[in-house]
Amino acid sequence: MAKNLHSDYLTRILTASVYDVAIETPLEPARSLSQRLNNHIWLKCEDLQPVFSFKIRGAYNKMASLSPEALRKGVITASAGNHAQGVALSAQKLGCEAIIVMPETTPQIKVDAVRARGGKVVLAGTSYNDAYDHAMKLVAESGLTYIPPFDDPYVIAGQGTIALEIIRQHPKPIDAVFVAIGGGGLAAGVAAFIKNVRPEIKVIGVETFDACAMKQSIDKGERVELKDVGLFADGTAVKLVGEETFALCRDLLDDIILVDTDDICGALKDIYDDTRSITEPSGALALAGLKAYIERENCQGQTLIAVNSGANMNFHRLRHVSERSELGEGNEGIFAVSIPEQRGSFLKFVNVLGSRNITEFNYRYGDEKIAHIFVGIQSAGARDLKKISEELTAAGLPNTDLTEDEVSKIHIRYMVGGRSAKVQNERLVTFEFPERPGALTRFLSQMRGVWNITLFHYRNHGADYGRVLMGVDVPPAEIDEFNAFLQSVGYVHHDVSDNAAFKLFLSKE
Repeated sequence: MAKNLHSDYLTRILTASVYDVAIETPLEPARSLSQRLNNHIWLKCEDLQPVFSFKIRGAYNKMASLSPEALRKGVITASAGNHAQGVALSAQKLGCEAIIVMPETTPQIKVDAVRARGGKVVLAGTSYNDAYDHAMKLVAESGLTYIPPFDDPYVIAGQGTIALEIIRQHPKPIDAVFVAIGGGGLAAGVAAFIKNVRPEIKVIGVETFDACAMKQSIDKGERVELKDVGLFADGTAVKLVGEETFALCRDLLDDIILVDTDDICGALKDIYDDTRSITEPSGALALAGLKAYIERENCQGQTLIAVNSGANMNFHRLRHVSERSELGEGNEGIFAVSIPEQRGSFLKFVNVLGSRNITEFNYRYGDEKIAHIFVGIQSAGARDLKKISEELTAAGLPNTDLTEDEVSKIHIRYMVGGRSAKVQNERLVTFEFPERPGALTRFLSQMRGVWNITLFHYRNHGADYGRVLMGVDVPPAEIDEFNAFLQSVGYVHHDVSDNAAFKLFLSKE
């Protein structure tokens, strides 16, 4: 059976109305990264759009297709980010009213950006789903036209104009184009154009491991709704992809690559080093996937293009990105190492590392015989991390590579040394809760004081959700009651009591 190329989208894309508000963004070579990875890497800079993301293309194309009567009534959408700003600017250009329903948890910088572009902001609920439900209620009451963020032919075609520009800007051979996937509008539009015009070019989608609704859906052959999604790359944190976008991505994408937070942070740094631009996490997702593809396929001399999809970054998140970028680049590993509690042990440990730099070193006296240290070590990738571990083991220094351990990287690296012999039945639990004024106070009030809190670590990364690591003293007879309590609180949570770093540095044993 011939593959469905969805050729009707070629006409939709060629006739899309986007350039009244959008610009043709440059396709820039990433020279430093290209040299380092021995491939020809290009960046399609959608972060330079007037709303700092590609979303303006699809939003305007959809709204420009509306009848004068529909525009007079106005439009509405639900969004916490880039789509909201695209709709607001499009409405300003077309002279119609736009109501943007946003969760109450939306960072103020995004609310202000929408209002600055003439959008009327309505805050409702604590999640995107709450905002969407409220928007649908307003649609039913008012007759306003809803502007979907991705699952609409006009929106998909608008995003597809990115591919049209890429092909025109780079007429020479291209091996692959990489695009981020949230709801799938961008990937669907780009793939629809490229596969009808230059079918030899691979179109590869990129998702995060903790928000891979499209990959799971394609693998299963039907749309899969995720229970929870990771929030670091918030612009692509979608639980359920669209029906139309699913059909297009299923039929046209060559592959979907999954990456993690460290991969994204490394890509953010790469973009900055080559362009001096700072993208948002979802904006760097495509480049993170491109780099993972090079490593997986051992590519040499290929021409690879990544779409930098957006740059609406909360400034305070840069601290977190900076901390994690070295891990994402493979330039740093973190280890738990056990050394004898005696003179000369530190020197022996340092000598084993040779010329490698120590990037972090945490230690506190806790035992007469064995010292557990938490250390960051300069490295040259995964193979070097394995070599470091082998060298330490050969020197009689037991060690654990924690480079991929999220609890260690987010919490425990800041808490090393806190042991208590008085805690007999400690459970360790991570929580996520909506980040807004008073959120931490409300979270603590939920704990009720039934059990003794033995450990608590909270760090605000400037994201939409706060993250807490908490220890609780729970007698064995009360485990069932405690588990029922966790379910009743309603926050996303995980019991990590068996975490290796916790046992080495924080537990009593």
